[in-house]
Amino acid sequence: MPAAVVILAAGSGTRVGAEVNKVLLPLGDAPVLAWSVRDALALDDVRRVVVVVRDGEQAAVGEALGPHLGDHEVLVVTGGDTRHRSEHAALRVLAREIEQGEIDVVAIHDGARPLAGRDLLTTTVAAAREHGGAIPVVPAPGLLTTGLDPVEGRLGTVQTPQAFRAGPLLAAYDAAARDGFEGTDTAACFVRYASGDTGDDVAAVPSTPLNLKITFPEDVALAARLVAARP
Repeated sequence: MPAAVVILAAGSGTRVGAEVNKVLLPLGDAPVLAWSVRDALALDDVRRVVVVVRDGEQAAVGEALGPHLGDHEVLVVTGGDTRHRSEHAALRVLAREIEQGEIDVVAIHDGARPLAGRDLLTTTVAAAREHGGAIPVVPAPGLLTTGLDPVEGRLGTVQTPQAFRAGPLLAAYDAAARDGFEGTDTAACFVRYASGDTGDDVAAVPSTPLNLKITFPEDVALAARLVAARP
């Protein structure tokens, strides 16, 4: 059954020192955002790709992605004023297909992580199908543990894409909206509302620091070097 991929692009360029949304900055042959979109569209079992944008940036995002879509289409959704509300907006757009069983897994990814790659996305979606949910984790000694470490006894930091069974995820966000709860990431909401009731678990998928998030100016330069070094 096909999956859906939601790519969050409703951030800004403030900390990276740009006058535009950081996902619209150039990276190699495409804008930052286009890297994740192209990877998602290339997967055989992805039915929908949803890009969540800030209100007022719909045209700019469309123009940036247009040359990189080929024959494919993406849904552009206006996000909320928080990450959690942006995620919920995307899930509501997918609700009919989820409720009719046409989408079995939803993966949510940061558009500012352009180098996650197709393999990590595929692995995370597959783990979500098996366990209920899956998140990429990088061993990071010295940081607080998530309790979902890829290697027992080691500490880790959590990345995206984070993938979950679609029905429980949608139900979790609807319940969170009724309660006024907002999680720091997708897994926080899923664990709070879905995993206990459905028996779903959240598995850790090993990742690497190469799946960096562009936040500061030095991240842009590092990502450019990583792209240039690819075969």
